Amino acid sequence: MKIGLKLKSSIFLTLLLLSAVGILSILVLRGIQSNQRQQNEDYLIQQGEIASNYIKQIYLMESIKDPEAFINDRGRELVTRFEMITGMQVILYNLAGKEVANSRPLAGKTDVSLMMEYALQNTNTYIEDGDNIIFLSPLHNSSMQIGVLQFNYSTTSDRMFYTKIKHLFFYSGVFIFAICFISGYLYVRPLTLGILRLKNATQRIEKGDFSDLICLKRSDELGELSQNISNMGKKIKSQIETMKEEQHHLQQAVEKLEILGKQQKQFIGNVTHEFKTPLTIIKAYADLMQMYSDDPTLMNDAKVNIDKESQRLTDMLENVLSLSELENYTFEFQKEEVDIHELLTDICKRMNGKIQKYGLQLHTDLEKNILLADKERLNQVFINLIDNAIKYNRPDGHIWISCCKENNFICIRVKDTGIGIPPAERDKIFQPFYTVNKSLNGGTGLGLSLVRELVEKQGGSITLLDQQAEGSTFEIRFII
Repeated sequence: MKIGLKLKSSIFLTLLLLSAVGILSILVLRGIQSNQRQQNEDYLIQQGEIASNYIKQIYLMESIKDPEAFINDRGRELVTRFEMITGMQVILYNLAGKEVANSRPLAGKTDVSLMMEYALQNTNTYIEDGDNIIFLSPLHNSSMQIGVLQFNYSTTSDRMFYTKIKHLFFYSGVFIFAICFISGYLYVRPLTLGILRLKNATQRIEKGDFSDLICLKRSDELGELSQNISNMGKKIKSQIETMKEEQHHLQQAVEKLEILGKQQKQFIGNVTHEFKTPLTIIKAYADLMQMYSDDPTLMNDAKVNIDKESQRLTDMLENVLSLSELENYTFEFQKEEVDIHELLTDICKRMNGKIQKYGLQLHTDLEKNILLADKERLNQVFINLIDNAIKYNRPDGHIWISCCKENNFICIRVKDTGIGIPPAERDKIFQPFYTVNKSLNGGTGLGLSLVRELVEKQGGSITLLDQQAEGSTFEIRFII
């Protein structure tokens, strides 16, 4: 069932006018309250000043020397006179906040201890207590404060006036509502406001402003039109936002491709450079073997170095392939429950021969901890770290491997007594192809880079700890 535009608009305009009358009534009533409050404040402040002026006159005429004695001796007389002048109950307090005299001692009392603190600091203060205002005013002689006066002022007449005005506004509002409803139904042109709002909405859409798409809550043709305009604006806004989002993603993809292209060129350059050195050495020894095939010393030296450089090439190739595999988005870790104690113990047994070959001593302190991770990748991580601890150690050196639980982390540390890492090099050791000393043990510079990738891909972290003494300590942390 559709409600006619004329009826809707009449009701709307009537309610609008009624709201205006209501708001106006509230504002007027609040203005009356504020005015009454201000008048009462001014009146009470004036009475306090009159009282102080009266005290000053007494001081001038009688040359009083002791204010406290004056308050105590003539307090009753003063409050009686002040009540006669003001018509209010008056209470006198000394500078200690103690009551000295009360013009109506049998009347009820209000606790004014909190207000008294301000009044004793020469400040007018008051509270409203039902139909009364409890007003505290500092009392002065000609030179200083000598006490505090309390005036109990009745606001009954103010409240009666306020209630009368409120009733007047209420009955006037009801009358205005009835008149405006009939007038609005008969004479108001209801379509003007709705059409104007729709016009404004279409102008905003034309300018690209979709912040306030109007949808008139109507069950008639104007409501349907506004709904269609609103839907059109939302669709245009959605399409623009989608285009901006796609443009942003495209820009990000272009920037990422540029970064990846630079990284790829740098990586290929590093790989080419690093592969060139062992290949050059192998080719040189191959040429020497052809030229001096009857020299047994040369032949033996060539075999050893060719084997060494071939192994270096193999290690480099495996690490490069592993790093490349980690960059592949389709690569997935095969996670399982891994006993770190059992894994590290097995690795130490397998590498013990190499450790003894270099004359090193191995020390382990391994707690039993279970970690959800890729076991084979963890093997690569720990073998690389222990192998570095062997290669870069000093003769008769030591290697410490520990595993423990700290808070919510499993911590594995590999420590050695090797050449150490200078502070200036600490930030570079995890970069591909970077080695602290390229001439020592034929390092490829890919091991630590691979280790970091394998650890971080599984949610862990690797850190080079600060080392006061010789050697290096690497710490790996996994969240349990």
